[in-house]
Amino acid sequence: MTDGPPPGECVIALDVGGTGMKGALLDRGSGLLVTERRPTPRAHGPEAVVDAIVAALCSLARQAAERGLAVRRAGVVVPGIVDAERSLAVYSANIGWRDLPLARVIEERTGLPVTLGHDVRAGALAEVRLGAARGARDALFVAIGTGISAALVTEGRLLAAGGYAGELGHLVVEPDGRLCPCGGAGCLETVASAAGIAMAYTALSGQPVTGADEVATRLTGGDQDARAVWARAVEGLATALAATVTLLAPEVVVLGGGLAESGGLLLDPLRARLDAKLTFQRRPRLVAAALGDRAGCLGAGLHAWDAADVMREAPCLPVGRSIPR
Repeated sequence: MTDGPPPGECVIALDVGGTGMKGALLDRGSGLLVTERRPTPRAHGPEAVVDAIVAALCSLARQAAERGLAVRRAGVVVPGIVDAERSLAVYSANIGWRDLPLARVIEERTGLPVTLGHDVRAGALAEVRLGAARGARDALFVAIGTGISAALVTEGRLLAAGGYAGELGHLVVEPDGRLCPCGGAGCLETVASAAGIAMAYTALSGQPVTGADEVATRLTGGDQDARAVWARAVEGLATALAATVTLLAPEVVVLGGGLAESGGLLLDPLRARLDAKLTFQRRPRLVAAALGDRAGCLGAGLHAWDAADVMREAPCLPVGRSIPR
């Protein structure tokens, strides 16, 4: 007599952003079995964010149990400086933590084995394995939103450098430019992030806007101030990408984040300006991200499956186990 077939397996994936969290249960093929979204309560401090992470993971673990799924592992990705080897959230200006052993804290509170990663590097992993850079050995993923960050895959491996790699937004593209919150001046973020574009347009036109999408709309309507601000952003991005391509030679550059959703309005002039700046370098394909805002969550799941396979002897969270509430 048997007890029936063994339970199916899944991992929990959680992408923690500055304003919201995206969670999911993923099967081995990265299929989304369950998805869940909730706000990130960063206004209430870093402890409240940790509480929200724990609550999200416990909710997803309960849903796995209800479906008869054994959880192999949880993958959690967060912004800022992340030392994945030490499972340490080193620094996040958005959330406010410093040198937090986040994986250990979560494990103690949930009973789940946890793999900690960086949100943009997770997005790069997902785009390389599942999305727009699928099959590439050398790729650059650039997330352009409120800020700008990047992740590099070289020879098939993510470059982490102790968590400090990928700060493309803080390459200086205008030496005499506006002060950046990082303490520098003329950083790419001040020129080409969604926030930077909105601030530049407001300053130039005297007409307040809340985001780069409004500037894009005005650009398509023939607004000359919008045209000037957009061209400046494109030039800044092309300058930063030219430096990165010269040094690291990716075969494909994937643009993600909200600004990349403007499509040809950004990609077409950026391709032209980048092409004009390169001479002998390997010329990368410049493409839009394929996975949208799911990339970080999918990457968190891929990290979890990779770790579960390496640590196969680690026990699953049994079906029916009591989950903290």
